[in-house]
Amino acid sequence: MRVGKWIAAALFGALLLFSQARVTTEAAGARQRPESQTEWPGYGGGPEGIRYSSLTQINRSNVSQLQVAWTFDSGEGPGGTQMQPLVAGGVLFALTPHHNLVALDAATGKQIWRFDFGIIGRGPNRGVAYWSEGGERRVFAAVTQFVYALDAATGKPISSFGMNGRIDLREGVGRDPAKQSIILTTPGVVYKDLLIVGGRVSEELPCTPGDIRAYDVRTGRMRWSFHTIPHPGEYGYKTWPRLAWKVSGSANNWAGMSVDAVRGLVFAPTGSAASDFYGSDRVGDDLFANTMLALDANTGKRVWHFQAVKHDIWDRDFPSPPALVRVKRGHRWIDAVAQTTKSGHIYLFERSHGRLLFPIKYRQYEPSSTPGEVAAKTQPLPTKPAPFARQVLTEDMLTNRTPEAHRSVVARFRTFHGGTQFVPFRVDQETIIFPGFDGGAEWGGPAFDPETGLLYVNANEMAWTSHLVKNEAAKSARQLYLQNCGNCHGDTLAGSPPQLPKLLNMGPKWDVTAISKITRQGAGRMPSFPNLSDAEVQAVSEYVLSGVSKPI
Repeated sequence: MRVGKWIAAALFGALLLFSQARVTTEAAGARQRPESQTEWPGYGGGPEGIRYSSLTQINRSNVSQLQVAWTFDSGEGPGGTQMQPLVAGGVLFALTPHHNLVALDAATGKQIWRFDFGIIGRGPNRGVAYWSEGGERRVFAAVTQFVYALDAATGKPISSFGMNGRIDLREGVGRDPAKQSIILTTPGVVYKDLLIVGGRVSEELPCTPGDIRAYDVRTGRMRWSFHTIPHPGEYGYKTWPRLAWKVSGSANNWAGMSVDAVRGLVFAPTGSAASDFYGSDRVGDDLFANTMLALDANTGKRVWHFQAVKHDIWDRDFPSPPALVRVKRGHRWIDAVAQTTKSGHIYLFERSHGRLLFPIKYRQYEPSSTPGEVAAKTQPLPTKPAPFARQVLTEDMLTNRTPEAHRSVVARFRTFHGGTQFVPFRVDQETIIFPGFDGGAEWGGPAFDPETGLLYVNANEMAWTSHLVKNEAAKSARQLYLQNCGNCHGDTLAGSPPQLPKLLNMGPKWDVTAISKITRQGAGRMPSFPNLSDAEVQAVSEYVLSGVSKPI
């Protein structure tokens, strides 16, 4: 089975992605001369995250003549790496479907080396990070909670990095490492001699806080950490309940970051706080969740920030790394940060001070009717550029495939609530989220052409619906399931395939042992659950298989 497959002349692989993007907004009004880039040394093409190459060998006149020059077969079964290879020094570095790391000659596809971490990775793993100085060259790759430093020439672990060549991301967050779940699905960024990382954590409590951390590229020692859930005395602490820094979680950078090396700034967009859709235990604005953070890359100190969603109860994470662009205002060029959103908007900030380049408007939205929930009274949205996704779902947008299908969908549509931005969920009535949880911009991120000043965004307008159900204290297997699994797989176990699998009629290959293993380890978008005891994991597994809810 041919799985791992890349076109040779891999220097151009990322350039071809631009033909799949859709023009949505103009970020600059005149041509500017881009710097030459002949390789692809970082996620998104480099520290600026603009997915641009100045190479000209492939163009509109000859792209139709492209042929496969070589392929590489990993020899593995299916996987979900979502991989973007790097090219540095004529070598292509990529993760296989089972999260082995391979180094290939970029011109021929010949394998130079392969490193097996000894752990089969099952979920998204979008890339690796690369660092070089003098004669030293290192590749940083993650599998589950570990980040490895490998010699780029040989693929051997650097024994002086961390503990025998790796660091454990569960350590250093101020909580019991054995009970934390954190995975680096998007690679970190490199600044000078620092590897700066975020991580994906669970979206249900209890879960790991979303600290942003920097590690020494040579030793693996943590050099600084920024608390996205502020500790006492830190900026933003009063926007959370008093003990939130001890018990709340998430507010993490899972989408990736960008770096302005000249200014020494790292730009880190964050996601929502746990739990995603109900926040009675985190009443307040919850800074720095859903925030564009500009940090001093040398020290981790906050330089500026902008919170796009206050007290998020809609899973409105910033979904991708920002793109560092240039915008022309009058006769002046401005170095800016362009950040796409799940709602289909783009924020543009001046890099040094965070000044918004276009006005935003804070609007009032309806309060939550859910007991214990206190939705924010106002939320911001930019007035320009215009949204790149539709903002309101109406009856005339529903299917007209047949008159019967239209009538059926309209009848169901009229039972729903919402259909626009910032409408709080209700108990036992479906609320429309549009664009949906994976809507607007997605994790792939935008691309910027510095020659034309155009920003390209792949837009997703899929609508989702959801509602809240009462969550009792976990005294039964079903209540435990609802607390830990119901957000994704639903209270009926029906899920939302293919992204969120259904757990009904799972078939003969699944038994309690298999379900317990995947619950403990995690897989795909599903985190691990180290907080559950063995008895609780077994109870949930038995419930999923049989539908019988036993007391705990």
